[in-house]
Amino acid sequence: MSSEMKRRILMTIAGVCICGLSIGMFSFSNLGLDPFQVFAHGTWHLTRMGFGTFYALINIVLLVLIFFVNRRKIGLGTVINLFGVGYMAEFSEWVIRHFVHTEAFGVRFLFLVLGIVVMCLASAIYFTADLGVSTYDAIALTIAERTRFQFRYIRITTDFICVATGWVVLDLTRLSSFPKGGSALQILLWSLGGTVGVGTIITAFFMGPLIAYFNRKVAEPMRYGRQTGAAGVES
Repeated sequence: MSSEMKRRILMTIAGVCICGLSIGMFSFSNLGLDPFQVFAHGTWHLTRMGFGTFYALINIVLLVLIFFVNRRKIGLGTVINLFGVGYMAEFSEWVIRHFVHTEAFGVRFLFLVLGIVVMCLASAIYFTADLGVSTYDAIALTIAERTRFQFRYIRITTDFICVATGWVVLDLTRLSSFPKGGSALQILLWSLGGTVGVGTIITAFFMGPLIAYFNRKVAEPMRYGRQTGAAGVES
């Protein structure tokens, strides 16, 4: 195995672990998750299994679908992402809640900001390693390749479907404990554990520039060397 391949594998593992850390921060903040995590957390509330296991099961289902539709999108990074993100997210949230004993808005907002920055860093490292996309990304990429629609519009559509599904799938146990007199939106947010919020909007539409910044400053120098990264900044 070449040193370049080892570097890419290490970058993939690092990207997945850092991504899981960021999801734990998002979850602790309770101010909104990224669209796919809204779907995952919303439906996870209907089960009794750990989030890491449930997240892996969702991705296995998507992996089987992608295998029969467009297996070229599957790589080592896909498998690492499948089994790593959910368990790391579950562990990181547990660590945060173990050491942070306040849920004041200022603290939660700080974790939201940190989560956004850390997720952008993780995405830049993972994408630059280029060892396979996540199963969720593979769906939008496959549709874009086989239709006349641009990827960004397809991704917005799949994000919207995830958020809508996460809203619709209600946890009846939580719903039954909601105080009477609440609005329909309050009931939905209560039933989904507050997974939809400002963090959802930011991750769906405004992360691109920060990912691009980390690509130039961190990810590309990690893979290609600092001279290449510096050249990319100059150009």
